[in-house]
Amino acid sequence: MNLLHTLLAFALALGVLIIVHEFGHYWVARRCGVKVLRFSVGFGKPLWLRRFGADGTEWAIAAFPLGGYVKMLDEREGEVAEHELGRAFNRQTVWRRILIVAAGPVANLLLAILLYWFLFMVGMPGVKPLLGDPVKGSPAAVAGFEYGELVTSLDGEPVTVWADVRWALLKKAMEHQTVRFETLSAKNDIRQHVLETASLSSDDFDGDFLEKLGLTHYRPILPPVIGKLLPDGAGAKAGLQEMDEILALDGKNISRWEDLVTAIRANPQRELRFSVKRGSARIEISLKPDEAMEQGKAVGKIGAGPFVDEAIGERLMAEVRYGPVRAMQEAAWKTWDMSWFSLKTMGKMIIGEVSPKNISGPITIADYAGQSAHIGWVAYLMFLALVSISLGVLNLLPVPLLDGGHLMYYMAEIVKGSPVSDRVMEIGQQIGMTLLLALMMFAFYNDINRLLTGS
Repeated sequence: MNLLHTLLAFALALGVLIIVHEFGHYWVARRCGVKVLRFSVGFGKPLWLRRFGADGTEWAIAAFPLGGYVKMLDEREGEVAEHELGRAFNRQTVWRRILIVAAGPVANLLLAILLYWFLFMVGMPGVKPLLGDPVKGSPAAVAGFEYGELVTSLDGEPVTVWADVRWALLKKAMEHQTVRFETLSAKNDIRQHVLETASLSSDDFDGDFLEKLGLTHYRPILPPVIGKLLPDGAGAKAGLQEMDEILALDGKNISRWEDLVTAIRANPQRELRFSVKRGSARIEISLKPDEAMEQGKAVGKIGAGPFVDEAIGERLMAEVRYGPVRAMQEAAWKTWDMSWFSLKTMGKMIIGEVSPKNISGPITIADYAGQSAHIGWVAYLMFLALVSISLGVLNLLPVPLLDGGHLMYYMAEIVKGSPVSDRVMEIGQQIGMTLLLALMMFAFYNDINRLLTGS
């Protein structure tokens, strides 16, 4: 996956989210009779600008792309002709101003609902929630989980794919709740397990918290046969080919793909001797695994994936699909569920129960955009829905300069019966600017730290 691919995926996602958000403000403002002067994607000097409509609204694409704005007629920002005073934003009732300001975040949440509705109708593929061997001495081992069990529900909530298990368990683990699992054994016996999550700390959520609980995903025992190779990986460069069977590594016999992966990961940048069966011939190949950083640790990789028989793949895969009505219900619930969880997580960050390392900036988001686009359009739309929810929730926070900050002023106006003073708004803007700059700097710090440490 190259840099250009990542940047294009990020630019498309950012453009869609900004346009939807600002169009929410624009559409409701027009419905309320407010004159819109400019609709801008990005800040700063316009790179492209055209006028459309009876009001001559300016539509612009500006130089700094991380955001956008809708500029409305307003007496606080310039002189307004007497015949247009009724179309000025500041002359609208407080309830109309609330609707206009709230429309942006709401548009992002509605976009998420529409995306999930579409995805639920076409079908979202996933991996079945089959369990591997629990880590010895872990909460999962204490709970009595066994290899090959299929998770069917958590606390009575049905699950279909592994992502469902992860999401449901994340919500409960953040509250350190005891979770009741229902599973099907390999013999189709219904089993019950009680998993304790109280041992998790705030730092455990930085990485794979399931691993901390000892829960592992089922991995079928695969032969050490190469199914695919990355063209720029160490394996392909050294001469390995698809359908090669690895018989030994540095003289040690290899019988399972998992053993091969373990040996390669433990030897980054160290020359290894592969004994390979190719057809009826046995050949020797030497190569040095590439070095990659994962959670601050150097690991070896050769850019190879296992050969998986189609029958095994079909057994492991599942699909979540609903009819139009049920899909809309599920989409609305998922958007609400994720929005509420985002708010709770932000609150826990403030009080120190969740590590602020989870805050991501544009570099990480761009990376996720590129990765999801590389996987396929379904993964990319899921990513787009998730970021749209995050943008909608973030903008509703009561922080000056954000939409939620303006809504806070309007609520105060309703209570006191008059608008908030200019002095209070000025102080609020200074506080809001400081908070947002601090948040942006911390997000960039996390991004750079992830790039340098791989965690």
